[in-house]
Amino acid sequence: MKHLKRFGELVMALLRELGDENAYNRHLAAHGRTHSRAEWQRFSDERFRARYIRPKCC
Repeated sequence: MKHLKRFGELVMALLRELGDENAYNRHLAAHGRTHSRAEWQRFSDERFRARYIRPKCC
């Protein structure tokens, strides 16, 4: 059971990373802000803007 629990924790950590939840939490901590719908929107806009303004080369 211990291994199954650890596996579940690893899967959840992976999903949080893929879903930008960890990045959002780091953003909140770095800017000293609390979670809100407006803050999530600001975070998402910044991420998408950064991603698409500098397209990958080749």
